[in-house]
Amino acid sequence: MEKVYIAGKITGDPEYRMKFGRAARALEMTGNVVLNPATLPNGLNQADYMHICFAMLDCADRAVFLPDWNESEGAMLEQAYCAKTGKPVAFLAGV
Repeated sequence: MEKVYIAGKITGDPEYRMKFGRAARALEMTGNVVLNPATLPNGLNQADYMHICFAMLDCADRAVFLPDWNESEGAMLEQAYCAKTGKPVAFLAGV
């Protein structure tokens, strides 16, 4: 069982919960434990979200990036962090 963090565009995407939910279900169907930032509550500030997301990312065995990840400042930071620390990544298409 692998712990997988999902990264992608949230800010400015009104459909982000649905998009992340589809990705989470697909990853769970292959036996993964999914760490999904789209399940966090509304009302926190951007810094709070990033602190929580980086904690989830640190706990994950791998990060999976949705197709729109490069439209998100936060996801681009997460990708750079993975590259710097050697965290394995995968890039999903068609989610």
